[in-house]
Amino acid sequence: MALRLPKGKISMMELTMLGTGHAMVTECYNTCFIISEQNNCFLIDGGGGNTILRQLKLAGFQFSQIQDIFITHKHIDHLLGIIWVCRSICQQMIKGEYAGKLNIYAHEEAIALIWDLLQKLLLKKQLKSAEKHFCFFPVADGEVKTILGRAVTFFDIQSTKEKQFGFSMDLGAGEKLTCCGDEPYRPCEKKYAENSKWLLHEAFCLHTQADLFSPYEKHHSTVKDACETAEQLNVRNLILYHAEDHSLPDRKKLYQEEGRSYFHGNLYVPNDLEVFTLE
Repeated sequence: MALRLPKGKISMMELTMLGTGHAMVTECYNTCFIISEQNNCFLIDGGGGNTILRQLKLAGFQFSQIQDIFITHKHIDHLLGIIWVCRSICQQMIKGEYAGKLNIYAHEEAIALIWDLLQKLLLKKQLKSAEKHFCFFPVADGEVKTILGRAVTFFDIQSTKEKQFGFSMDLGAGEKLTCCGDEPYRPCEKKYAENSKWLLHEAFCLHTQADLFSPYEKHHSTVKDACETAEQLNVRNLILYHAEDHSLPDRKKLYQEEGRSYFHGNLYVPNDLEVFTLE
């Protein structure tokens, strides 16, 4: 399945990788992505800064399209960009350019931190809009919400580093898309990830470069690890993200070469702003 850069609005469901890098990358943006259908968008994480604003602009998205946001966990490279998105949406609300409520999903600790930051950092007018129009939804393990008109099941990945949730989205016709967060797959995720049409899984580096990048010390996987997992779970399409940027010019080629020895479905190693058609 070919990847392409955004070319305007279309009716089918798409996933746009706004960023593909780990926390300390400088040559690409931190991992975050958006699922869109028609004029509605579901933003997953925000990266670590206001570069999220640039990425959304380059991808052709308007803040008025973002009605739902999910934050997987509290790490800087996933959460701080959300503050900039919320600030921008507040500005649109003040101008009358944003209709309806903004729904924000995360576990209780992440929601408490986000709200505390918004209260401390937003201007009074912006905060007033947030208080009136932001809806916070603390998610529990196995809880189901309707987003983009589809059932989305949130699940605790049982991280030993930082409380973190993933999700599985019902694509219809018995198909699903599953996001495992940014840590290695654990057996508790099997019922959500197994037989996924699309699986998003972190891959910090090549297995052959594990000694150089020390992924296991950082609670991350190699390309080999992620691909072996996807093969065992009978996944059809695997997207690898949250990767190092030292090999960025050749990363796609190198990761696919290593991964194809362990995974026999469709393997994708996107760069920032690449798009997948999910249907």
